[in-house]
Amino acid sequence: MSTRITILPLGGLGEIGKNMTAFELEGRIVLVDTGLMFPTSEMLGIDLVLPDFTSLRDRADDIEAIVLTHGHEDHVGALPFVLRELDVRPPIYGGALTIGLVRSKLEERRIRDADLNVVDPGERFRAGPFEIETIHMSHSIPDARAVALHTPLGAILVTGDYRFDQTPIDGRPADIARLAELGSEGVLCLCGDSTNADRPGVVPSEATVGPALAAEFARCEGRIIVTCFASNVHRVQQVIDAAVGLDRKIALVGRSMRKNFNIATNLGIAHAPEGMIIHPKEIEDYPDHKVIAISTGSQGEPLSALRRMAFNDHRDIELHSGDTVIFSATAIPGNERAVNETIDRIYEIGARVITPADAPIHVSGHGSREELKLMLNLTRPRYVMPFHGDHKRIRLHGELAEAVGVPPENIFRGRNGLPLVIDENGARWGEDTNAGMIFVDGVDIGDPNDVALRDRRTLSADGVLIVVATISSEDGESVAPPEVLFRGVPFIEGEAAASLVEEVRELVTDVVADAAEDGVRENALIQQDIHDAVAELIYERLRRRPMVLPVVVEV
Repeated sequence: MSTRITILPLGGLGEIGKNMTAFELEGRIVLVDTGLMFPTSEMLGIDLVLPDFTSLRDRADDIEAIVLTHGHEDHVGALPFVLRELDVRPPIYGGALTIGLVRSKLEERRIRDADLNVVDPGERFRAGPFEIETIHMSHSIPDARAVALHTPLGAILVTGDYRFDQTPIDGRPADIARLAELGSEGVLCLCGDSTNADRPGVVPSEATVGPALAAEFARCEGRIIVTCFASNVHRVQQVIDAAVGLDRKIALVGRSMRKNFNIATNLGIAHAPEGMIIHPKEIEDYPDHKVIAISTGSQGEPLSALRRMAFNDHRDIELHSGDTVIFSATAIPGNERAVNETIDRIYEIGARVITPADAPIHVSGHGSREELKLMLNLTRPRYVMPFHGDHKRIRLHGELAEAVGVPPENIFRGRNGLPLVIDENGARWGEDTNAGMIFVDGVDIGDPNDVALRDRRTLSADGVLIVVATISSEDGESVAPPEVLFRGVPFIEGEAAASLVEEVRELVTDVVADAAEDGVRENALIQQDIHDAVAELIYERLRRRPMVLPVVVEV
């Protein structure tokens, strides 16, 4: 029997976020990452976006393991939903911080029977026919790993998110030696991070951020609010170190900021001098020049601490003139509008804003073009499948692979749901499974093709028109003038509104009369006729398509 490997990306290709991939060998499956994505502005009312893992429902018992590369939401955030919806509890593997963050996340969702396992870099373990190894990498969160899935045809290397930082804060650069060894042993396929494939050069070291932050802090006379990712423990640590030098107290603002710092502290990854951390409620007890707050909200998230501060809605902190807000992060593609709105509101309040465009207070956790080339040259893969990026970045990553000598026919630029099949005869695309996305609205998972989104967009753009027709149960004739109600329909006001309402009433009366004359007695058919006639009239008058909701009541 020939060996056949299938690589099925369920998320992370053609987009930034919701990274999740299924690897299959001998009918057994290993999942690498289970990430989510935050909704875009047109996804009205949606809280989270998950990979479409419905293709795994009938194969849940075939899942041998879930391996997590690191603790960012776009790589682990969907895990509670995957476990709950597939009703499986395979062993879950990751670094100590990753597992610590995941354990907290699962407990919040009341999933307490997960099989969580901390594995050290270089440690190997079996998962069905796969032998799996994790390799230490540098990223913007500690405990980042690449995952090597060893198979009879060679190793498949999933880089996860990475960069080659030679002076990382924890003193542990990426294990370049092991990557080179894998290259010598033979890497079958490289599934590589494409996030910064459009950026030239090499990303500066994280170690350069601390001095830049300290220099900015020294110039601030009032309160300082630093916003960054709650998971960027090393960045938080650098802010704390700078605060120690300036004799300022630190307030951790935002639930995830406090939770992540506590987890990292318990693992010995982060620390603060005794008595230095204060509760956000205590900020007002200190002079402005003695306080630094580290807050969530660098991406303009609607319910985040900084967003609430910007809109005067935070229970503990009220921004005022003299404050300095430092964005130690850049906007994830798609979040620019929300970030700019937050910044503008802060300016309106009278506070000062410093962003990475003003000072070197942030570096990316993803390697730029020269680092992607280094990964390719170290591992020398036979096949390359760019991961983790929109179609532009995947295309550019493929061009980098070709530039360092990978044959064009061995570079597979894929998309979610399109499997890559590898066997002794080579590599080729498999049958498309058409993986889309799953929406989370509140705590419920919706259909990947949820029509509610379309309705919400219609309501937000053109409003709703409700028409109530009251008819006789005996002959179907109107027994009262139709009721017409507009909500959120643009350009409806004053005399024009009254005239249009009267026109709609007359039209509905005519439709009901025609139905009675034709002997139509089914309410559903009458409602459809009212809908079509009213929708056509409204479009003729307003060039708008509000949602038309006809109601027929028999008396």
